[in-house]
Amino acid sequence: MNLKTNSLLAKTFLLSVLLVSVSACKKETSKETDITTTQDSVAVEAPLASWNEGQNKQTILDYVKDVTTEGSANFVPVADRIATFDNDGTLWSEQPVYFQLFFVMDRIKVLAKDHPEWKDKQPYKSVLENNMPELMKQGKKGLVELLMTTHAGMSSEEFEKTVKDWIATAKHPTKNKPYNQLVFQPMLELINYLKENQFKVFIVSGGGIEFMRPWAEATYGIPKDQIIGSSLKEQFETTNGTTTINKLAELDFYDDKEGKPVAINKFIGRKPVLSAGNSDGDLQMLQYAASNPLKNLEIYIHHTDSIREWSYDRKSPIGTFDKGWDEAKQKGWLVIDMKNDWKVIYPGDK
Repeated sequence: MNLKTNSLLAKTFLLSVLLVSVSACKKETSKETDITTTQDSVAVEAPLASWNEGQNKQTILDYVKDVTTEGSANFVPVADRIATFDNDGTLWSEQPVYFQLFFVMDRIKVLAKDHPEWKDKQPYKSVLENNMPELMKQGKKGLVELLMTTHAGMSSEEFEKTVKDWIATAKHPTKNKPYNQLVFQPMLELINYLKENQFKVFIVSGGGIEFMRPWAEATYGIPKDQIIGSSLKEQFETTNGTTTINKLAELDFYDDKEGKPVAINKFIGRKPVLSAGNSDGDLQMLQYAASNPLKNLEIYIHHTDSIREWSYDRKSPIGTFDKGWDEAKQKGWLVIDMKNDWKVIYPGDK
């Protein structure tokens, strides 16, 4: 896919496709390196073991120690230890397009066996031929049609099963790995470290809430009720004594940019003291955390590793990091350099 194709797809996809839950992951256990203390020879887990020693890692460790130590001038009560994380590009990869789009395309290919007419009908023809430039020409209308074909009218249970069945076999087209193996090991460790220090961790993502729920709890250890995302309207129905929640083809809430702090206020009710993102879509969420009168920490993940992951920032149509980068530098927020700050990117990497 070329940059122009990615750009147009991204703009359309963010406005329409991210609203729908379209992906999942099997459980992936994060493993941290054990170290043995010289004092008592008891094996303990090293905090942030996959992070290189340096100022950024130390800043995180110092912050957590400061706000969790009773008697500290910056002590934060447990109830106020709220941490919010973006998902795409912050907790797992997002290139060359958002993983939800891969799900939509794979679903169309599965369903096509019952629809021979699709081979000559757009936008299905483009998907079946893997013709991304032609798919891009179908615009928002075409993508919405694909979405409605792949999920409209499903119950929540049916959709969750579809997602889980897909993630059990699907592999990323260029990394050739299951999508649940493309999560960031250092971020798994950060989440665990915060939880160990009595932080309540939330995902606040532009992705669909039902897109994340089937896999995020197992993969990140973040409960379903601590996942906030974009959503479609749903409807409660009773048929022959059986109750279901069915998905409707109508937007309920779009959780991106200024929508993120609105969602945090609406669903959490407390300002975060720590917030992490990777793109301009997360800027307002980090600004909201920075406005907290309690000591706070804002973190941006900068994709700088073209060998182990991808390298992109200001000009990327996926995960654009431009205004956020400028504000981070101006305000002294933490910018994590993936190439230099992380020993490994994915679980299992050496």
